[in-house]
Amino acid sequence: MRAGLSQSTSLRQELKINPRLYQAMDLLYMPLLDLQQHLKQELLTNPFLEMTEPDEEDAEEEEEREGEEGPVDLEEAETAPPEEREAVKNDTIDWEEILLDGFETGGVREEHEEREYYEPVSVDRRDLDDHLKDQISLLELTPRQLLLADEFAGNINEDGYLTCSIEEILEGINEVVARAAEREGFEGELPLYQLAEAEEMLCIIQALDPSGVGARDLRDCLLLQLRDLKLEDTLAFRLVRVAFDELIAHRWSEISKRYGISAQDVQAAADEIAKLDPKPGLRFSNANDGYIIPDLVVEKIDGAYHVFVNDGNLPRLKLSKAYQEIARDKKKFDGENKEFISSKLNSANWMIQAIEQRRQTMLKVMNYIVERQRDFFEKGVQYLKPLTLREVAEVIEMHESTVSRVTNEKFVQTPRGVLPLKYFFSSGLSTTGGEDVSARGIKDQIEKLVSSEDAKNPLTDQAIVNILRENGVNIARRTVAKYRDQLGVLSARMRKRV
Repeated sequence: MRAGLSQSTSLRQELKINPRLYQAMDLLYMPLLDLQQHLKQELLTNPFLEMTEPDEEDAEEEEEREGEEGPVDLEEAETAPPEEREAVKNDTIDWEEILLDGFETGGVREEHEEREYYEPVSVDRRDLDDHLKDQISLLELTPRQLLLADEFAGNINEDGYLTCSIEEILEGINEVVARAAEREGFEGELPLYQLAEAEEMLCIIQALDPSGVGARDLRDCLLLQLRDLKLEDTLAFRLVRVAFDELIAHRWSEISKRYGISAQDVQAAADEIAKLDPKPGLRFSNANDGYIIPDLVVEKIDGAYHVFVNDGNLPRLKLSKAYQEIARDKKKFDGENKEFISSKLNSANWMIQAIEQRRQTMLKVMNYIVERQRDFFEKGVQYLKPLTLREVAEVIEMHESTVSRVTNEKFVQTPRGVLPLKYFFSSGLSTTGGEDVSARGIKDQIEKLVSSEDAKNPLTDQAIVNILRENGVNIARRTVAKYRDQLGVLSARMRKRV
Protein backbone atom coordinates (compact mmCIF):
# COMPACT_ATOMS: atom_id res chain seq x y z
CA MET A 1 0.00 0.00 0.00
CA ARG A 2 1.40 3.39 -1.02
CA ALA A 3 0.95 6.32 1.37
CA GLY A 4 -0.20 9.65 -0.01
CA LEU A 5 -3.12 12.00 -0.71
CA SER A 6 -5.81 11.23 -3.27
CA GLN A 7 -9.29 12.40 -4.33
CA SER A 8 -12.36 10.32 -5.09
CA THR A 9 -16.09 10.84 -5.75
CA SER A 10 -18.97 8.89 -4.26
CA LEU A 11 -22.76 9.03 -3.99
CA ARG A 12 -24.50 8.82 -0.64
CA GLN A 13 -27.79 9.75 0.96
CA GLU A 14 -27.66 12.25 3.80
CA LEU A 15 -30.45 13.55 6.04
CA LYS A 16 -30.34 17.30 6.56
CA ILE A 17 -32.95 19.26 8.47
CA ASN A 18 -33.06 23.01 8.35
CA PRO A 19 -32.81 24.70 11.80
CA ARG A 20 -36.21 26.24 11.11
CA LEU A 21 -37.70 22.76 10.93
CA TYR A 22 -36.48 22.08 14.41
CA GLN A 23 -38.09 25.32 15.52
CA ALA A 24 -41.36 24.37 13.77
CA MET A 25 -41.36 21.04 15.58
CA ASP A 26 -40.73 22.83 18.86
CA LEU A 27 -43.64 25.20 18.21
CA LEU A 28 -45.94 22.23 17.65
CA TYR A 29 -44.68 20.62 20.85
CA MET A 30 -45.02 23.73 23.07
CA PRO A 31 -47.98 24.00 25.44
CA LEU A 32 -49.81 27.33 25.57
CA LEU A 33 -47.82 29.04 28.33
CA ASP A 34 -44.48 28.11 26.75
CA LEU A 35 -45.67 29.38 23.38
CA GLN A 36 -46.72 32.70 24.95
CA GLN A 37 -43.23 33.22 26.35
CA HIS A 38 -41.62 32.17 23.06
CA LEU A 39 -43.65 34.66 21.01
CA LYS A 40 -42.94 37.47 23.48
CA GLN A 41 -39.23 36.74 23.10
CA GLU A 42 -39.57 36.80 19.29
CA LEU A 43 -41.24 40.22 19.49
CA LEU A 44 -38.25 41.52 21.42
CA THR A 45 -35.58 40.12 19.12
CA ASN A 46 -37.12 40.55 15.65
CA PRO A 47 -37.87 44.18 14.59
CA PHE A 48 -40.01 42.96 11.65
CA LEU A 49 -42.58 41.47 14.05
CA GLU A 50 -45.15 43.50 15.92
CA MET A 51 -48.41 42.82 17.69
CA THR A 52 -51.72 43.19 15.89
CA GLU A 53 -54.03 45.80 17.36
CA PRO A 54 -57.44 44.44 18.47
CA ASP A 55 -59.40 46.66 16.05
CA GLU A 56 -57.44 45.65 12.95
CA GLU A 57 -59.34 43.47 10.51
CA ASP A 58 -58.30 39.97 9.60
CA ALA A 59 -58.52 40.84 5.90
CA GLU A 60 -55.64 43.25 6.23
CA GLU A 61 -53.50 40.59 7.83
CA GLU A 62 -54.28 38.15 5.03
CA GLU A 63 -53.39 40.79 2.48
CA GLU A 64 -50.04 41.41 4.13
CA ARG A 65 -49.21 37.72 3.93
CA GLU A 66 -50.21 37.26 0.27
CA GLY A 67 -47.39 36.21 -1.98
CA GLU A 68 -44.87 35.90 0.82
CA GLU A 69 -42.66 32.89 0.97
CA GLY A 70 -43.35 30.50 3.83
CA PRO A 71 -41.49 27.70 5.58
CA VAL A 72 -41.96 24.03 4.86
CA ASP A 73 -44.62 21.79 6.28
CA LEU A 74 -43.74 19.49 9.15
CA GLU A 75 -45.21 16.60 7.21
CA GLU A 76 -42.89 17.25 4.29
CA ALA A 77 -39.98 17.33 6.70
CA GLU A 78 -40.79 14.05 8.39
CA THR A 79 -42.00 11.94 5.47
CA ALA A 80 -40.28 13.31 2.36
CA PRO A 81 -37.67 11.11 0.63
CA PRO A 82 -34.01 12.04 1.09
CA GLU A 83 -33.65 13.78 -2.27
CA GLU A 84 -36.53 16.12 -1.36
CA ARG A 85 -35.16 16.86 2.10
CA GLU A 86 -32.24 18.71 0.53
CA ALA A 87 -34.72 21.29 -0.76
CA VAL A 88 -35.85 21.99 2.77
CA LYS A 89 -32.94 24.28 3.50
CA ASN A 90 -34.05 26.66 0.75
CA ASP A 91 -37.49 27.21 2.34
CA THR A 92 -39.13 26.99 -1.07
CA ILE A 93 -42.16 24.81 -0.17
CA ASP A 94 -45.36 26.85 -0.03
CA TRP A 95 -47.76 26.49 2.91
CA GLU A 96 -50.76 27.90 1.11
CA GLU A 97 -52.34 24.54 0.37
CA ILE A 98 -51.69 23.34 3.93
CA LEU A 99 -53.28 26.38 5.50
CA LEU A 100 -56.38 26.31 3.29
CA ASP A 101 -57.02 22.58 3.67
CA GLY A 102 -59.66 22.26 6.38
CA PHE A 103 -59.22 25.90 7.32
CA GLU A 104 -62.77 26.12 8.64
CA THR A 105 -62.71 22.79 10.53
CA GLY A 106 -62.91 24.64 13.80
CA GLY A 107 -66.22 26.20 12.86
CA VAL A 108 -67.13 29.85 13.22
CA ARG A 109 -67.04 31.12 16.75
CA GLU A 110 -69.13 34.02 17.85
CA GLU A 111 -67.36 37.14 18.96
CA HIS A 112 -66.86 37.40 22.70
CA GLU A 113 -65.78 40.29 24.79
CA GLU A 114 -62.08 40.40 25.40
CA ARG A 115 -61.11 39.36 28.87
CA GLU A 116 -57.90 40.56 30.38
CA TYR A 117 -55.72 37.66 31.38
CA TYR A 118 -53.46 37.71 34.41
CA GLU A 119 -50.83 35.04 34.37
CA PRO A 120 -50.75 33.19 37.72
CA VAL A 121 -47.58 33.76 39.69
CA SER A 122 -46.52 31.17 42.24
CA VAL A 123 -45.56 32.48 45.66
CA ASP A 124 -42.31 31.28 47.16
CA ARG A 125 -43.02 28.95 50.08
CA ARG A 126 -40.86 28.12 53.04
CA ASP A 127 -39.90 24.47 53.13
CA LEU A 128 -39.67 22.04 56.06
CA ASP A 129 -36.05 22.96 56.81
CA ASP A 130 -36.98 26.65 57.18
CA HIS A 131 -39.96 25.73 59.35
CA LEU A 132 -37.81 23.62 61.70
CA LYS A 133 -35.04 26.21 61.98
CA ASP A 134 -37.57 28.92 62.81
CA GLN A 135 -38.74 26.82 65.75
CA ILE A 136 -35.21 25.94 66.82
CA SER A 137 -34.29 29.63 66.94
CA LEU A 138 -37.09 30.19 69.49
CA LEU A 139 -35.81 27.49 71.85
CA GLU A 140 -33.54 28.34 74.78
CA LEU A 141 -30.50 26.43 73.58
CA THR A 142 -26.81 26.93 74.22
CA PRO A 143 -24.56 27.56 71.17
CA ARG A 144 -23.35 23.97 71.51
CA GLN A 145 -26.93 22.61 71.48
CA LEU A 146 -27.89 24.93 68.62
CA LEU A 147 -25.11 23.52 66.46
CA LEU A 148 -26.31 19.98 67.15
CA ALA A 149 -29.94 20.92 66.48
CA ASP A 150 -29.02 22.36 63.08
CA GLU A 151 -27.17 19.13 62.29
CA PHE A 152 -30.29 17.11 63.02
CA ALA A 153 -32.52 19.46 61.02
CA GLY A 154 -30.18 19.22 58.04
CA ASN A 155 -30.56 15.44 57.98
CA ILE A 156 -34.37 15.41 57.84
CA ASN A 157 -35.80 14.80 54.36
CA GLU A 158 -38.89 16.42 52.83
CA ASP A 159 -41.10 13.59 54.13
CA GLY A 160 -40.06 14.53 57.67
CA TYR A 161 -37.91 11.46 58.37
CA LEU A 162 -34.39 11.37 59.81
CA THR A 163 -32.22 10.04 57.00
CA CYS A 164 -29.31 8.73 59.06
CA SER A 165 -28.61 7.17 62.45
CA ILE A 166 -27.65 9.05 65.61
CA GLU A 167 -24.17 7.52 65.39
CA GLU A 168 -23.69 8.94 61.89
CA ILE A 169 -24.83 12.38 63.02
CA LEU A 170 -22.37 12.25 65.94
CA GLU A 171 -19.57 11.21 63.63
CA GLY A 172 -20.28 14.08 61.25
CA ILE A 173 -20.58 16.84 63.83
CA ASN A 174 -17.59 15.65 65.87
CA GLU A 175 -15.50 15.80 62.71
CA VAL A 176 -16.55 19.45 62.30
CA VAL A 177 -15.66 20.17 65.94
CA ALA A 178 -12.26 18.50 65.59
CA ARG A 179 -11.39 20.52 62.46
CA ALA A 180 -12.51 23.78 64.11
CA ALA A 181 -10.41 23.04 67.21
CA GLU A 182 -7.36 22.29 65.10
CA ARG A 183 -7.80 25.45 63.03
CA GLU A 184 -8.24 27.70 66.09
CA GLY A 185 -5.51 26.06 68.09
CA PHE A 186 -7.86 24.57 70.71
CA GLU A 187 -7.24 20.95 69.86
CA GLY A 188 -8.13 18.77 72.82
CA GLU A 189 -9.92 21.61 74.62
CA LEU A 190 -13.25 21.44 72.71
CA PRO A 191 -15.16 18.40 73.99
CA LEU A 192 -16.75 16.12 71.41
CA TYR A 193 -20.48 15.42 71.43
CA GLN A 194 -21.62 12.32 73.31
CA LEU A 195 -24.42 9.87 72.55
CA ALA A 196 -26.52 11.12 75.49
CA GLU A 197 -26.46 14.67 74.09
CA ALA A 198 -27.57 13.46 70.67
CA GLU A 199 -30.43 11.37 72.06
CA GLU A 200 -31.62 14.31 74.17
CA MET A 201 -31.52 16.59 71.11
CA LEU A 202 -33.46 14.06 69.03
CA CYS A 203 -36.26 14.19 71.60
CA ILE A 204 -36.29 17.99 71.30
CA ILE A 205 -36.46 17.81 67.49
CA GLN A 206 -39.24 15.23 67.58
CA ALA A 207 -41.30 17.56 69.77
CA LEU A 208 -41.35 20.21 67.03
CA ASP A 209 -44.12 20.80 64.51
CA PRO A 210 -45.30 18.94 62.44
CA SER A 211 -46.11 16.02 64.66
CA GLY A 212 -44.05 12.97 63.72
CA VAL A 213 -41.07 14.91 62.35
CA GLY A 214 -37.65 13.42 63.04
CA ALA A 215 -38.94 9.84 63.05
CA ARG A 216 -36.58 7.12 61.86
CA ASP A 217 -39.27 5.00 60.17
CA LEU A 218 -43.04 4.81 59.67
CA ARG A 219 -43.66 2.98 62.92
CA ASP A 220 -41.70 5.61 64.87
CA CYS A 221 -43.62 8.38 63.06
CA LEU A 222 -47.03 6.93 63.98
CA LEU A 223 -46.00 6.44 67.61
CA LEU A 224 -44.86 10.08 67.85
CA GLN A 225 -48.18 11.31 66.49
CA LEU A 226 -50.17 9.12 68.87
CA ARG A 227 -48.11 10.42 71.80
CA ASP A 228 -48.79 14.01 70.75
CA LEU A 229 -52.51 13.19 70.68
CA LYS A 230 -52.27 11.76 74.24
CA LEU A 231 -53.30 8.31 72.99
CA GLU A 232 -50.54 6.27 74.60
CA ASP A 233 -53.04 4.22 76.61
CA THR A 234 -55.12 3.22 73.58
CA LEU A 235 -55.26 -0.04 71.62
CA ALA A 236 -54.05 1.81 68.52
CA PHE A 237 -50.77 2.78 70.24
CA ARG A 238 -50.30 -0.75 71.54
CA LEU A 239 -50.83 -2.35 68.14
CA VAL A 240 -48.39 0.02 66.42
CA ARG A 241 -45.80 -0.75 69.09
CA VAL A 242 -46.09 -4.54 69.30
CA ALA A 243 -47.86 -5.76 66.12
CA PHE A 244 -46.91 -3.28 63.42
CA ASP A 245 -46.06 -5.80 60.68
CA GLU A 246 -49.35 -7.66 61.11
CA LEU A 247 -51.21 -4.35 61.27
CA ILE A 248 -49.98 -3.02 57.93
CA ALA A 249 -50.71 -6.44 56.36
CA HIS A 250 -54.35 -6.23 57.57
CA ARG A 251 -54.09 -9.51 59.46
CA TRP A 252 -56.96 -8.68 61.78
CA SER A 253 -57.80 -12.29 62.69
CA GLU A 254 -54.19 -13.12 63.56
CA ILE A 255 -53.88 -10.07 65.82
CA SER A 256 -57.25 -10.85 67.39
CA LYS A 257 -56.24 -14.41 68.33
CA ARG A 258 -52.74 -13.48 69.55
CA TYR A 259 -53.79 -10.69 71.91
CA GLY A 260 -57.31 -11.80 72.79
CA ILE A 261 -58.97 -8.80 71.16
CA SER A 262 -62.09 -8.86 69.01
CA ALA A 263 -61.54 -8.41 65.29
CA GLN A 264 -63.94 -5.45 65.35
CA ASP A 265 -61.77 -3.65 67.94
CA VAL A 266 -58.66 -4.30 65.84
CA GLN A 267 -60.43 -2.88 62.79
CA ALA A 268 -61.53 0.21 64.75
CA ALA A 269 -57.97 0.79 66.00
CA ALA A 270 -56.63 0.43 62.45
CA ASP A 271 -59.16 3.03 61.29
CA GLU A 272 -57.84 5.48 63.88
CA ILE A 273 -54.26 4.82 62.81
CA ALA A 274 -55.22 5.40 59.16
CA LYS A 275 -56.13 9.00 60.05
CA LEU A 276 -52.50 9.78 60.93
CA ASP A 277 -50.07 11.37 58.46
CA PRO A 278 -47.42 8.91 57.19
CA LYS A 279 -45.35 11.75 55.66
CA PRO A 280 -45.80 14.80 57.88
CA GLY A 281 -43.13 16.86 56.16
CA LEU A 282 -44.87 16.95 52.78
CA ARG A 283 -47.28 19.66 53.89
CA PHE A 284 -44.27 22.02 53.80
CA SER A 285 -43.10 20.84 50.41
CA ASN A 286 -41.89 23.68 48.21
CA ALA A 287 -43.18 22.05 45.03
CA ASN A 288 -44.58 24.67 42.68
CA ASP A 289 -48.28 24.68 41.94
CA GLY A 290 -49.07 23.42 38.46
CA TYR A 291 -51.34 25.79 36.54
CA ILE A 292 -53.15 24.43 33.52
CA ILE A 293 -54.45 26.63 30.74
CA PRO A 294 -56.21 24.51 28.09
CA ASP A 295 -54.80 24.76 24.57
CA LEU A 296 -58.14 23.75 23.03
CA VAL A 297 -61.82 24.17 23.91
CA VAL A 298 -64.67 21.82 22.97
CA GLU A 299 -68.16 23.30 23.25
CA LYS A 300 -71.57 21.83 22.47
CA ILE A 301 -73.56 24.33 20.41
CA ASP A 302 -77.02 23.47 19.06
CA GLY A 303 -76.41 19.76 19.55
CA ALA A 304 -73.06 19.75 17.73
CA TYR A 305 -69.56 19.76 19.22
CA HIS A 306 -67.26 22.54 18.00
CA VAL A 307 -63.51 22.79 18.57
CA PHE A 308 -61.70 26.09 19.14
CA VAL A 309 -58.06 26.91 19.74
CA ASN A 310 -57.71 28.76 23.03
CA ASP A 311 -55.24 31.29 21.65
CA GLY A 312 -56.98 34.48 22.71
CA ASN A 313 -54.08 35.39 25.00
CA LEU A 314 -51.34 34.68 22.50
CA PRO A 315 -49.61 37.72 20.99
CA ARG A 316 -51.08 38.31 17.51
CA LEU A 317 -48.12 38.74 15.19
CA LYS A 318 -47.92 40.69 11.95
CA LEU A 319 -45.18 42.11 9.76
CA SER A 320 -44.17 45.65 10.63
CA LYS A 321 -45.09 47.99 7.76
CA ALA A 322 -42.44 50.50 8.78
CA TYR A 323 -39.61 47.98 8.65
CA GLN A 324 -40.98 46.48 5.43
CA GLU A 325 -40.71 49.90 3.77
CA ILE A 326 -37.13 50.19 4.95
CA ALA A 327 -36.28 46.70 3.70
CA ARG A 328 -37.65 47.43 0.21
CA ASP A 329 -34.92 50.00 -0.47
CA LYS A 330 -32.17 47.45 -0.93
CA LYS A 331 -29.69 49.99 -2.30
CA LYS A 332 -29.20 51.46 1.17
CA PHE A 333 -27.87 48.23 2.61
CA ASP A 334 -24.97 45.96 1.85
CA GLY A 335 -22.87 43.30 3.53
CA GLU A 336 -23.88 42.33 7.06
CA ASN A 337 -26.74 44.85 7.21
CA LYS A 338 -28.36 43.42 4.10
CA GLU A 339 -27.95 39.89 5.38
CA PHE A 340 -29.41 40.85 8.78
CA ILE A 341 -32.50 42.48 7.25
CA SER A 342 -33.10 39.58 4.87
CA SER A 343 -32.72 37.04 7.67
CA LYS A 344 -35.05 38.84 10.08
CA LEU A 345 -37.70 39.49 7.43
CA ASN A 346 -37.76 35.86 6.32
CA SER A 347 -37.80 34.71 9.94
CA ALA A 348 -40.76 36.98 10.79
CA ASN A 349 -42.76 35.81 7.78
CA TRP A 350 -41.94 32.20 8.57
CA MET A 351 -42.94 32.57 12.22
CA ILE A 352 -46.38 33.96 11.36
CA GLN A 353 -47.13 31.07 9.06
CA ALA A 354 -45.65 28.48 11.45
CA ILE A 355 -48.05 29.62 14.17
CA GLU A 356 -50.97 29.30 11.76
CA GLN A 357 -49.88 25.82 10.74
CA ARG A 358 -49.66 24.81 14.40
CA ARG A 359 -53.20 26.07 14.93
CA GLN A 360 -54.63 24.17 11.97
CA THR A 361 -52.81 20.96 12.90
CA MET A 362 -54.20 21.07 16.43
CA LEU A 363 -57.71 21.65 15.08
CA LYS A 364 -57.46 18.68 12.73
CA VAL A 365 -56.32 16.35 15.51
CA MET A 366 -58.92 17.50 18.04
CA ASN A 367 -61.78 17.47 15.53
CA TYR A 368 -61.09 13.82 14.76
CA ILE A 369 -60.86 12.98 18.47
CA VAL A 370 -64.25 14.61 19.04
CA GLU A 371 -65.74 12.71 16.11
CA ARG A 372 -64.28 9.40 17.28
CA GLN A 373 -65.12 9.88 20.97
CA ARG A 374 -68.57 11.43 20.64
CA ASP A 375 -70.10 8.74 22.88
CA PHE A 376 -67.65 9.73 25.60
CA PHE A 377 -68.77 13.36 25.49
CA GLU A 378 -72.42 12.30 25.51
CA LYS A 379 -72.42 9.40 28.01
CA GLY A 380 -69.19 9.27 30.01
CA VAL A 381 -65.86 7.51 30.38
CA GLN A 382 -67.26 3.99 30.04
CA TYR A 383 -68.02 4.81 26.40
CA LEU A 384 -64.48 5.92 25.61
CA LYS A 385 -63.28 4.03 22.53
CA PRO A 386 -59.76 2.71 22.00
CA LEU A 387 -57.65 5.12 19.98
CA THR A 388 -54.02 5.22 18.84
CA LEU A 389 -51.76 7.94 17.45
CA ARG A 390 -51.38 5.96 14.24
CA GLU A 391 -55.12 5.87 13.66
CA VAL A 392 -55.39 9.65 13.99
CA ALA A 393 -52.32 10.15 11.79
CA GLU A 394 -53.79 7.99 9.00
CA VAL A 395 -57.17 9.74 9.04
CA ILE A 396 -55.84 13.32 8.99
CA GLU A 397 -52.97 12.32 6.69
CA MET A 398 -50.13 13.38 8.91
CA HIS A 399 -47.11 11.65 10.31
CA GLU A 400 -47.57 9.80 13.61
CA SER A 401 -44.76 11.78 15.25
CA THR A 402 -46.56 15.01 14.35
CA VAL A 403 -49.72 13.82 16.10
CA SER A 404 -47.58 12.83 19.08
CA ARG A 405 -46.17 16.37 19.30
CA VAL A 406 -49.65 17.89 19.06
CA THR A 407 -51.02 15.77 21.90
CA ASN A 408 -48.01 15.90 24.22
CA GLU A 409 -48.53 18.11 27.30
CA LYS A 410 -51.63 19.70 25.74
CA PHE A 411 -54.95 20.07 27.54
CA VAL A 412 -58.50 20.55 26.29
CA GLN A 413 -61.46 22.09 28.09
CA THR A 414 -64.53 19.94 27.49
CA PRO A 415 -68.06 19.67 28.91
CA ARG A 416 -66.62 16.81 31.00
CA GLY A 417 -63.76 18.83 32.46
CA VAL A 418 -60.23 19.83 31.55
CA LEU A 419 -58.42 16.76 30.24
CA PRO A 420 -54.99 16.05 28.72
CA LEU A 421 -55.17 15.09 25.06
CA LYS A 422 -53.38 11.85 25.95
CA TYR A 423 -56.50 10.95 27.97
CA PHE A 424 -58.32 10.05 24.75
CA PHE A 425 -55.67 7.56 23.67
CA SER A 426 -55.65 4.05 25.11
CA SER A 427 -55.54 0.42 24.08
CA GLY A 428 -58.72 -1.59 23.73
CA LEU A 429 -60.33 -4.90 24.62
CA SER A 430 -62.79 -6.86 22.52
CA THR A 431 -66.37 -7.55 23.53
CA THR A 432 -68.69 -10.45 22.73
CA GLY A 433 -70.65 -8.06 20.53
CA GLY A 434 -67.64 -7.57 18.26
CA GLU A 435 -66.99 -3.97 19.37
CA ASP A 436 -63.91 -2.63 21.15
CA VAL A 437 -63.92 -0.93 24.52
CA SER A 438 -61.22 1.39 25.85
CA ALA A 439 -58.92 0.24 28.64
CA ARG A 440 -59.70 3.50 30.42
CA GLY A 441 -63.40 2.61 30.33
CA ILE A 442 -62.63 -0.82 31.82
CA LYS A 443 -60.70 0.83 34.64
CA ASP A 444 -63.67 3.05 35.35
CA GLN A 445 -65.93 -0.01 35.55
CA ILE A 446 -63.51 -1.75 37.94
CA GLU A 447 -63.38 1.35 40.12
CA LYS A 448 -67.16 1.54 40.30
CA LEU A 449 -67.46 -2.16 41.11
CA VAL A 450 -64.99 -1.82 43.98
CA SER A 451 -66.63 1.34 45.35
CA SER A 452 -70.04 -0.38 45.54
CA GLU A 453 -68.89 -3.78 46.85
CA ASP A 454 -69.74 -5.30 50.23
CA ALA A 455 -66.82 -4.33 52.46
CA LYS A 456 -67.14 -7.59 54.42
CA ASN A 457 -67.00 -9.64 51.21
CA PRO A 458 -64.93 -7.63 48.73
CA LEU A 459 -64.73 -8.67 45.11
CA THR A 460 -61.74 -10.76 44.14
CA ASP A 461 -60.00 -10.23 40.80
CA GLN A 462 -61.69 -13.37 39.45
CA ALA A 463 -65.09 -12.11 40.61
CA ILE A 464 -64.48 -8.85 38.73
CA VAL A 465 -63.50 -10.86 35.64
CA ASN A 466 -66.77 -12.80 35.83
CA ILE A 467 -68.87 -9.62 36.16
CA LEU A 468 -67.11 -7.95 33.22
CA ARG A 469 -67.54 -11.06 31.08
CA GLU A 470 -71.24 -11.06 31.88
CA ASN A 471 -71.27 -7.51 30.53
CA GLY A 472 -69.62 -8.74 27.34
CA VAL A 473 -65.98 -7.73 28.03
CA ASN A 474 -63.32 -10.38 27.36
CA ILE A 475 -60.61 -9.81 29.95
CA ALA A 476 -58.04 -11.95 31.80
CA ARG A 477 -57.60 -12.00 35.56
CA ARG A 478 -54.01 -10.75 35.34
CA THR A 479 -55.26 -7.77 33.31
CA VAL A 480 -57.78 -6.93 36.04
CA ALA A 481 -54.98 -7.16 38.62
CA LYS A 482 -52.80 -4.83 36.53
CA TYR A 483 -55.59 -2.25 36.11
CA ARG A 484 -56.43 -2.48 39.82
CA ASP A 485 -52.80 -1.76 40.74
CA GLN A 486 -52.73 1.21 38.35
CA LEU A 487 -55.83 2.57 40.06
CA GLY A 488 -54.24 2.18 43.49
CA VAL A 489 -56.90 -0.29 44.62
CA LEU A 490 -55.76 -2.87 47.18
CA SER A 491 -56.35 -6.59 46.80
CA ALA A 492 -59.58 -8.14 48.12
CA ARG A 493 -57.82 -9.42 51.28
CA MET A 494 -56.47 -5.95 52.07
CA ARG A 495 -59.88 -4.31 51.45
CA LYS A 496 -61.83 -6.73 53.66
CA ARG A 497 -63.41 -5.37 56.82
CA VAL A 498 -64.71 -7.40 59.73
